[in-house]
Amino acid sequence: TDGTVLGFTDHDGDLVFRGATFRAGAGLTARSLSQTTGLAVDNTEALGAISAPWVNEDDLRSGRWDGARVVCWLVNWAEPAQRTLRFRGSIGEVAHGSGGYRAELRGLAEALNRPQGRVIQSACDATLGDGRCGFDLSLPGYSETFGIVSLRDGTVVSLAYEGGFEAGWFARGTCRFVDGAAAGLTGWIKSDRTVGDRRIIELWQEPGALPVAGDNVRLEAGCDKRGVTCRSKFDNFLNFRGFPDVPGEDWLTILPQRGASG
Repeated sequence: TDGTVLGFTDHDGDLVFRGATFRAGAGLTARSLSQTTGLAVDNTEALGAISAPWVNEDDLRSGRWDGARVVCWLVNWAEPAQRTLRFRGSIGEVAHGSGGYRAELRGLAEALNRPQGRVIQSACDATLGDGRCGFDLSLPGYSETFGIVSLRDGTVVSLAYEGGFEAGWFARGTCRFVDGAAAGLTGWIKSDRTVGDRRIIELWQEPGALPVAGDNVRLEAGCDKRGVTCRSKFDNFLNFRGFPDVPGEDWLTILPQRGASG
């Protein structure tokens, strides 16, 4: 997502074409490619060595390569202009350890596995701040930058706090790491409370790179996807993407009782 482009080859010398240098010394090995007719997803794997400055363990652990676009060619090393496109897709699951990594490569048909259309449900199915929601999180009172005081268990972050937000305001919201080793990473907030002059947030999972005291994070208000929250907290009910009057499961499974009035 940051525009970084890396080239690798399993040839014994570097190759250059399309304005990129494909390096032979990066320890990359391509596996056999499984392709089928129809809409089945083409997939393969790439095995590589963890070596700076190309691919390092911190970037793999923090997920910076997740979803990266991948293009694979079969190239005549003596004349790189003679090449055939073999695969185009993205990186899926990545496993690493013992000085190397294994990356799953998924073909373009993978996008067809995503749910399409809308689900009729009472909760909103938009993401707060996206194009369908339309809410501007940069408005005063809906996001704020805090300094980290301490980190516990990788997920509980203590922040310097001077007041201004009620407890739980950022629960189910987004924590964006501004600087330090975790700069650019994002975490989802599980809970949010105040203790004295500290704001304590708990993340659902440990970020790939751990921040330290003195780093800064930006918290964005949380949304529980309910219509009443959209109306009262964000004044954005005209863009609410749920169906608050849809009967719940209890109503759908209720049985009529003899003698009960309508």
